[in-house]
Amino acid sequence: MTLSKSPLGSTALLLVAALALSTGCAANRRETYLQEKAGTHVYRQPLAEVWPKAKELLTEEGYSVMEAKGGFEMQTDWTMQGAPSSLGTAYARYLVRGIEKGPGQSTVEFLRQNRVESQGAHDTNTGAASAAAADSSSLTRDYALEWKLLQKVDPETAKAWEAEAAQKVQ
Repeated sequence: MTLSKSPLGSTALLLVAALALSTGCAANRRETYLQEKAGTHVYRQPLAEVWPKAKELLTEEGYSVMEAKGGFEMQTDWTMQGAPSSLGTAYARYLVRGIEKGPGQSTVEFLRQNRVESQGAHDTNTGAASAAAADSSSLTRDYALEWKLLQKVDPETAKAWEAEAAQKVQ
């Protein structure tokens, strides 16, 4: 008799699966909690000190950065996300803006723009592929990247929040 076929074995397997699922859920809730906090964080540093770290982070993530002259705005080139497929090719880029909140205070927002280019239908009569179908695009705030920036710029606050998250999210 195998363990999974015995009543005790089935219960044990169910318990292990439930524990794995709850551990994964707790980790997701913890990460979501930290990212949401990062999205509202105001740095106690002037933007001129935070901005180079934001640019460095994008470079580390594999993006080439173009900064606007005379302000705290930048965008990246479109970067392919994964391999092209018959369902479409995904691309992403970032639009980033820094905001002075007061003397010595600032925030940085990362907006991720996703785009999918899908190929048109294949004409079975002629064997030719039609032109690329219309793109679909979305623009969302990237709290995960803002959390990475916080860890880079203000590691003390990041550690404190991680300890807080460990207690609050279980």
